[in-house]
Amino acid sequence: MRSIHIAGHELRRLFVSPLAWTVLAVVQLLLGLLFAMSLADLMMNPQRINEYAGVSEVVGAGLYRFATIVLLLVIPLLTMRSFAEERKNGSLDLLTAAPVSVTAMVIGKFLGVLGFLTVMLALIALMPYSLLMGTPLDVGMLASATLGLWLMMAAFAATGIFVSSLTREPTLAAIGSFGVLLGVWLLHAVSFFEWQPAVFGYQLPLAEAARQLSLIGHYDDLLYGIFDTADVLYYVIFCGLFLALTVQRLDMERQ
Repeated sequence: MRSIHIAGHELRRLFVSPLAWTVLAVVQLLLGLLFAMSLADLMMNPQRINEYAGVSEVVGAGLYRFATIVLLLVIPLLTMRSFAEERKNGSLDLLTAAPVSVTAMVIGKFLGVLGFLTVMLALIALMPYSLLMGTPLDVGMLASATLGLWLMMAAFAATGIFVSSLTREPTLAAIGSFGVLLGVWLLHAVSFFEWQPAVFGYQLPLAEAARQLSLIGHYDDLLYGIFDTADVLYYVIFCGLFLALTVQRLDMERQ
């Protein structure tokens, strides 16, 4: 219950922040422009729609894929204040001294940011779903892609909150979050390498390991309607790991 109260406070703080509203407006503007250009391109090149690729894949999946790049840049801006600003202002000591567990505090912060991101996702999803008024869509594929984007947002938020707990400077937290996320993101590029070094006569499957650890590797399947509980479990474990690291970091400071 205390986590819910903290989440509500964090959500209200975001909604009164000019930075959060600016981020929301910029994201919608960029994705709205891409959505409009995708529709214009589709009208000028209708041959792109065939038995293998429909409107849902060409427009919907394309929009969501671009959205992940935008979110990679902006979510660290939303999470950078979570603990870094509290530490800088001296209010983190009051929070850690309050009769509330560190776990509840971290989960509350995470849920507050995720609540704001869910609102952002709803506005993004309105774009492809609005096409239902004029054309048939693969709703199952769009639902899977929407779930994938929401899980990706959660992973970005958990990482940003952890990095924010390491420093007292919000700017450093934003840069550090972006660096960590970009590193995990680029693991997907390693999955295309065929090089497999041998250690004690055993071939190390680096490509497969990189794919399993990459955020993009699991997102791609959901993006195109291939729902696998293993992909969902990956994001749950990813978020749980970074939130647990945040709790551990704050526990060390509390002691």
